[in-house]
Amino acid sequence: MEFLDKLGIETEKESLYIKAFTHTSYANETKTTSYERLEYLGDAVLELIMSEYLYKNTEHEEGTMTKLRAHYVCENALYEYSIRLGMNEYILLGRGETESGGKFRKAIVADVFEAFLGALYLDKGLQTVKDFIYKNIIPLIEKKEIDFFSDYKSVLQELVQTDKRSLEYVVVNEEGPSHNKTFTVNVKIDNILYGTGVAHSKKEAEQEAAKDALKKAQNGE
Repeated sequence: MEFLDKLGIETEKESLYIKAFTHTSYANETKTTSYERLEYLGDAVLELIMSEYLYKNTEHEEGTMTKLRAHYVCENALYEYSIRLGMNEYILLGRGETESGGKFRKAIVADVFEAFLGALYLDKGLQTVKDFIYKNIIPLIEKKEIDFFSDYKSVLQELVQTDKRSLEYVVVNEEGPSHNKTFTVNVKIDNILYGTGVAHSKKEAEQEAAKDALKKAQNGE
C-alpha cells in the first residue's frame, strides 16, 4: 500500500490498513467491511496517548487537561492531522460519495485518521502508535501549527470555570481616529495578567488576549 510505504511501515497485514481506509459507501458497493470498528478502537488509543502526553508534559489540573485533550482529539483536529499526512487521498469511497467530494468531507477524513491508528495498534502495538503520534502529531501541537480554537474567549471561560477562578477583560489603550481605532486589551485571571490582545475592535482584541492566555496555558506558564 503506497501510504504505508510513504510512512516506512512494513506489514504483513496490509488488508487491515485497507479496511481502515474503506468508507461504508465503498464497503456497501463491494460487499466488504468498513473502517467503523477500527475507528472505535483508534479513538480510544488516541485519547490514551494524548492523556499521557498532557499528564507528563504539563502541570495542568485535571479539568484543564480534559479541555485541552478534547481540542486535540476533536473532529477539526483529526481532519487537520489526516489532511497533512495525505490520508484523504487513499480513502476508498463509493461512487456517489466520490462525486460529492467525500475525500475532503471533514467527518470522513477525521474518521480515517482514527481508523488508521486502530489498524496500526492491532498490527504493531501501542508503542508504535505512540511513536507515530509523537513524530507526526505532537510537533503540530507544540509548534502551534494547527489552530485548535476559534472562539478563544469561550474556551478560556470554560477553563477558568473548571478551576473556579475569576476572569476579566480590561481595555488598557485606545488610539487612532474614530473610523480606525486600535484597542489593546488585557485579560486577567484572579487579577493576574495572563494575556494581551491588540485589534481594531474591542471584541477582536478580547479574542486575541484570550488566545494569548491559552497559548501560555498550553506551555504551562
